[in-house]
Amino acid sequence: MAERIAMLGGTFNPVHLAHLRSAVELGEALALDRVHMVPCHVPPHRDEPATSAVDRLAMLKAGIDGASGLLADDRELKRDGPSWSLDTLRSLREEYGPDVRLVMAIGDDAFERLDQWRAPAALFDYAHLVVIARPGHKLSLPEELGEWLKARHAADPAALFDDAPAGRWLRLSLPSPMAISSTDIRARLCAGDSIRFLVPRAVERYIRDHGLYDQ
Repeated sequence: MAERIAMLGGTFNPVHLAHLRSAVELGEALALDRVHMVPCHVPPHRDEPATSAVDRLAMLKAGIDGASGLLADDRELKRDGPSWSLDTLRSLREEYGPDVRLVMAIGDDAFERLDQWRAPAALFDYAHLVVIARPGHKLSLPEELGEWLKARHAADPAALFDDAPAGRWLRLSLPSPMAISSTDIRARLCAGDSIRFLVPRAVERYIRDHGLYDQ
């Protein structure tokens, strides 16, 4: 049976428990062999984080702390220019070969703007897309995008992986949604408030030891 590999990207600024729990539950729901958590080096659609990619990768490694099936992947840090998801998927496909079932996991909000991404149709040449549902959110796609995606929709994980290594999409609700935000964590740190139980202890120690987010 072909391996099942996922890419879960983000700025991870900082990584928090909702990121990590989502990665674990994604792996369980799709019977994945590995989830590559990929810190974005230069975000194409937002300002570059003030915290360096090196620090964000180090916090991600500390947060994962050897958890089975999760991998902190630094491949976007090794590329110059904007961190396009298409380039990352192409790199993973080259690494794992043509038969692996490759998944890119994104949130509802990103999926609703898929038509604004670089070469969105080409993403399906390399991977399946799994859309992580936001609790209480009704997915609302632009009409043209919705029509284009209709033929690619998979009803469940079995249909997603059935006979193709890429090309379909599935919306997936995870069992333990957490309303934790990196933006809120940074604001709490600036205000001197506690972030206990929002991030792993190792991530909190790294933040304190390196004086991150304190102004």
